[in-house]
Amino acid sequence: RRLVGRDTEVVDARGDTLMSGIHDGHVHPLGAGDRSLRPSLEGAETTVAELTELLTGFLADTGGAGAEPDGWLVVEDWNPVGLLPAGTAAHHALLDALPTRRPIALVGGDGHNLWANQRALDIAGITAATPDPVGGKVVKGPDGQPTGVLKDDAQDLVKRHIPAPTRAELVAACAAVLEQAAACGVTTMMDALVGRHELELYQALSAAGRLPQRIVPAVRLDAVQATDPEAAVAYARGLEREFGGVAGLRFGTVKVFLDGVIEYPAQTAALLEPYLDGEGRPTANRGELYVPAAAYGALTAAFNRIGWQMHAHGLGDRAVRTALDGYAYAQRVTGRRDLRNTVAHLQLVDPADLRRFAQLGVAACLQLQWAAQDTWTMEALLPYIGPERHRWMYPARSLERAGARLSGGSDWPVDALQVWNQLRTAIDRQGAHGTGPLHVEQEGLGRTSALRMHTLGTAWQLRQDERTGTVERGKAADLVLLDRDVTRCPVADISATRVRLTLVGGRVVHDADSTAGRAAEGRTARAVAGPRPASYAAVHGGRHRACGCGG
Repeated sequence: RRLVGRDTEVVDARGDTLMSGIHDGHVHPLGAGDRSLRPSLEGAETTVAELTELLTGFLADTGGAGAEPDGWLVVEDWNPVGLLPAGTAAHHALLDALPTRRPIALVGGDGHNLWANQRALDIAGITAATPDPVGGKVVKGPDGQPTGVLKDDAQDLVKRHIPAPTRAELVAACAAVLEQAAACGVTTMMDALVGRHELELYQALSAAGRLPQRIVPAVRLDAVQATDPEAAVAYARGLEREFGGVAGLRFGTVKVFLDGVIEYPAQTAALLEPYLDGEGRPTANRGELYVPAAAYGALTAAFNRIGWQMHAHGLGDRAVRTALDGYAYAQRVTGRRDLRNTVAHLQLVDPADLRRFAQLGVAACLQLQWAAQDTWTMEALLPYIGPERHRWMYPARSLERAGARLSGGSDWPVDALQVWNQLRTAIDRQGAHGTGPLHVEQEGLGRTSALRMHTLGTAWQLRQDERTGTVERGKAADLVLLDRDVTRCPVADISATRVRLTLVGGRVVHDADSTAGRAAEGRTARAVAGPRPASYAAVHGGRHRACGCGG
């Protein structure tokens, strides 16, 4: 009160909680905006008949007869393991039976799978003779013909033919989802998949005054770029020179996919020991490592030498070890420390590697909203890795005990933005949607640890902990005002936390009582209240509720 002057705006917190804003250490916000422009299956599990009915409706809603025969139908948030009965395989013939000649592409909510009809395959020129691109796979049947399913970088064979929305449409959609993120209390994001297209969008958003968060863009390097460190550095530095002056952006991070996803039937995550066949017998499949260990080490050394940090998609235990080996090599040859190289996802970590995170100063970026019992962690995974490895799923507490610095991320829109349910699930390993707790006795975090990893922990990962992440003198006023005390309320109640006010650098970017704030909360409420799959899938492909941040 002694500091209040004539021009001071005073907010009565009414006894509620003021804390650091949420820092999201692995997210794709512009992807959320892009997806919002197209119809969504929302990760639902469906029979073929149910899927046919939904897609027939989407055909009508996106132009009907007027869109024949060349208007693309692109549908987001397809669940790659969601066809019922379980084990039903996606094949272009199922889509070819729809009453249309239009090209169709169902984009997996996981970001790793795409399902196309024959017309789309023909437009893309995909045949039995099409080779797998580096970092991707054209799935083929026993007859050698494409099934219509494309994995990882093979998706681009079809995606490059899909007409893009206009820049104005994209900017408006992205601005709307960034407002929703602010309504969820997010004040900093690391965009984990950035190229020229995304940077041009951020430039337009910033120029229009519609970029409410601090953004750390992670420049994405593909598998080919990752094998040429000199060219990769030149590429990243070139983007920094061109876009480094955009207000709200801070460069210094690159992103590399080391592997894919672990759940059946994809099984492209790189494992130290082979996947099982579902009956306990080892197969010959250990997943796919997209960048060899030696190449990743050389790439890391090149970027660490110029002060940039690495951010690796490492989901399987072999990919995690590859990342750590690369970081260890870079430390030896460069002598650089405290660069806070990162491994994201960490769905499966070998216990022998836990202590290496602290030893190497590596950030462990976890998406703990997935750490619950559900279809993806149980039916689609347990029989294929066995109970001994399954126990090490998302080993948050084990990493913490080994001295690792934990950070948090949503991976939105691979998963819905449910910030406060994300924090709750880190604690009880079940959250609002799980069918039971996932190894909570071994890996559940304490409440303070869960809050810290999503604030100061992620600020540390992003190398801005001297500026944000805590409420203390000298730091930027990146703050959120909540409607409850998340340090004391029942853990289950954390999911429903409402953000009354969000500030970035002392500037109000969300006010729940304003017209814009009510609109953002309304979009969130509609997303949360929407229909959910019968078995609510988590992890890379199922939990896609538009952009809801509630429980």
